[in-house]
Amino acid sequence: MASKNVNEMSFLDHLEDLRWHLIRIFIAIVLCGTVAFIFGTFIFDNIIMWPKKMSFPTYQWLCNLSTFFGINDTTFCQAEFPFIIQNRTMAGQFSAHIWTSVYSGFILAFPYIIYQLWHFISPGMKDNERKSSRGFIIISSILFFIGVLFGYFIIIPLSINFLANYNVSAEILNEIDISSYISLIRSSSLAAGFVFELPIVIFFLTKVGLVTPEILKKYRKFALVLVLILSAIITPPDIASQIIVAIPILILYQVSIYISRIVVNKQKKKENKETKDVRVS
Repeated sequence: MASKNVNEMSFLDHLEDLRWHLIRIFIAIVLCGTVAFIFGTFIFDNIIMWPKKMSFPTYQWLCNLSTFFGINDTTFCQAEFPFIIQNRTMAGQFSAHIWTSVYSGFILAFPYIIYQLWHFISPGMKDNERKSSRGFIIISSILFFIGVLFGYFIIIPLSINFLANYNVSAEILNEIDISSYISLIRSSSLAAGFVFELPIVIFFLTKVGLVTPEILKKYRKFALVLVLILSAIITPPDIASQIIVAIPILILYQVSIYISRIVVNKQKKKENKETKDVRVS
């Protein structure tokens, strides 16, 4: 049966098309999650549990940096963290294994997820719009993976270092449940990954006319406040950590302004060219 043109598709046809894209996404996540489940021991020992060890590169770097500035009494140079991770329920470790595999599957399948979403929305775009957005899948995937790595190597170790060493009383021992620990790893990595998609979001908002460079510049001060609030939410409440997290987000915001300006300039050139063509004809 011949495929329908996007303009001929009814609302139910679009829903059916979306359903098949979502099914493919689900299958991709399941397949990647299955691979992650098989290599669960490696993932837990070498990825999930690595940030709780002082051999983690971020702690080594911050320890060397602190020593360079003459700060010897720092938690980044301690022998080990004053907490243990334990399981408190019968199915706790199995649940942790399953859900870690699911989220790992999502991260691994992210380029394919973007590919499927792109194939759903691209038929409704004009040819020139599809051409100008050709690198969408690659760029958005790269930004997402960079964000996940930023969350893993920056946000997570800063959070663990602060929270593990925070103690309101010597009578209280830190015995962290595995679900709480993995929740910190998961939320920090995924949140950073999605935050790093900001330039892509701004690109499409500019394409549809909802955002302009002038608007982004006008509300830059408000964006600064929102960035600081966001960094305060996803990091421990100390100034140094918030600044470390806020800097790349602010850079992304500035990059988004340049991207928005490029999109607007291209649209203006196109409009001017069409106007000239109309006058000549």
